[in-house]
Amino acid sequence: MERVKIVLKSGKEQSLRRYHPWIFSGAIKKIYGNPAEGDLVDVYDNKDSFLAVGHYQPSSIAVRILSFVQVTPDIDFFRDKIKKAINYRKSLGIIDNPQINVFRLIHAEGDGLPGLIVDFYNGVAVIQMHSIGFYRIRGEIAAILVELMKGQLIAVYDKSETTIPHMSGITGVNEFLYGNSDPVIVTEYGYKFKIDWTTGQKTGFFIDQRENRKLLERFTEGKSVLNMFGYTGAFSVYAMKNAALVHTVDSSFPAIELANENIKLNYGDDPRHESFQVDAFDYLNHIKDKYDLIILDPPAFAKHNNVLANALQGYKRLNIKAIEQIKPGGIIFTFSCSQVVTKENFRKSVFAAAANTGRSVRILHQMSQPPDHPVNIYHPESEYLKGLVIYVE
Repeated sequence: MERVKIVLKSGKEQSLRRYHPWIFSGAIKKIYGNPAEGDLVDVYDNKDSFLAVGHYQPSSIAVRILSFVQVTPDIDFFRDKIKKAINYRKSLGIIDNPQINVFRLIHAEGDGLPGLIVDFYNGVAVIQMHSIGFYRIRGEIAAILVELMKGQLIAVYDKSETTIPHMSGITGVNEFLYGNSDPVIVTEYGYKFKIDWTTGQKTGFFIDQRENRKLLERFTEGKSVLNMFGYTGAFSVYAMKNAALVHTVDSSFPAIELANENIKLNYGDDPRHESFQVDAFDYLNHIKDKYDLIILDPPAFAKHNNVLANALQGYKRLNIKAIEQIKPGGIIFTFSCSQVVTKENFRKSVFAAAANTGRSVRILHQMSQPPDHPVNIYHPESEYLKGLVIYVE
């Protein structure tokens, strides 16, 4: 079947010449045909030169680019891309690592597969499709994963119900595409975590904080630690290795239950840990000089540019509270996982928060996501996780 041709306005091809993998709807001059959401389309410049092929969707990101070469993205094409993603992680020492059996296997634009996320949980691959193009071939993607992981997968679970674009009219159902599995226990640097992909946020666990959790270990010796927005309690588990006490705070009761379960999995009934189901800002109002170390890992405050200003204000307010309340000589691990918030924006928010308190603040570390969440150099938006470790006098 002949693919629909999309022609860009003059000058709008420049981002594609620099290999950016998105085409926004405002860049399109004309569509020759009637593509359905998820169809493969060819993209041309205003002088009729081929630029790229990708998945079409009738939204602000109109085309997600799969190749800048004139090819047909068939199953062999996707097998080759997935094989490269797997080999990349083998070269990092993440696959077949006895210390780690939880990692990101495919990271969308970072692996040249925009719209496709796959996380590996001790033998179970959890897939999230963010494009109808991938959702249509989810069965084939699952089969390729099973084939290429060579006996390492007992199940493939599709968790795309809430992530597939709504314009298509397709109603996704979370289900196993291969095999079956109850929740599993995963290992990360020797720590154990229970993963339930059916009820957990995202695919079940925030894998992207692995190296930042490891960094936290170095700062917790004998400290009183507060883990805000604790969710699975993963930062708390790492902190508990050396800390005098660890408090986990989350507004969600299921999150608190899961955090408690993960603490028990690693430490049994350890009195050093306590958890609180309460609003973050309410809790931060009443902790003056109580903690030596505070972790701020909130959910994304902004998913779209039109709420960016509000998000930056949110980060500023949150960090003001923590900087005001922490003990002198205290350390704060503070993060943003909002894709539309740049590193510079986030750092400015923390700077504004520090200035507002008048306290002396130093930056000890600047953090990002680990290499199994690779940043495509042509797609700066794929560097979504930003973090700072700051020292407050």
